[in-house]
Amino acid sequence: MNPSRLLPDLQCSLVCEDVRQEINGNFMVSGVLSLIRVPKIPVMAWRLFLFNRWTAGLGQFHEAVRLLGPDQATVLRKGQTQFALENPAQTMTNVTLFTQVQLTAPGVYFIEVLVDDVMKLRYPFPVILVQPPAGPAQATAPMPPGAGSSPDSELPPAPPAAPSSPAPQT
Repeated sequence: MNPSRLLPDLQCSLVCEDVRQEINGNFMVSGVLSLIRVPKIPVMAWRLFLFNRWTAGLGQFHEAVRLLGPDQATVLRKGQTQFALENPAQTMTNVTLFTQVQLTAPGVYFIEVLVDDVMKLRYPFPVILVQPPAGPAQATAPMPPGAGSSPDSELPPAPPAAPSSPAPQT
């Protein structure tokens, strides 16, 4: 049996800051994002690229990508494109650009990738509100236990070094 149409697999989907195509056809993906940290809300994301790579399909297809708000119902941005795969060994890379995305609340946003109205992938894209770094006057003040943001800050402080005694004289 020779199928005339085979729904493709989504090989990867990345949110990133920039995508460029080299003269040889290869893609350069930079600034791969797993989340966005911001010091205040609302904030404008000027450019978000979605890099999707399809493979193992046969036929004509319609790709839809959506950025959903934290309520999981509000569609902030949507992109659509048509593509074709002539044989299952072929790949197709689609790049969608979302510009001037207003992020109005911290929380978990979602990226959805569909092909011919079939959900292939849905993944979280958190927007996290963080405090700006302390100013120079506060940077030298000791931090209370547990106040740091790195895993090492949870460790108890190291014991003070023992004072060195003079070497014995013979």
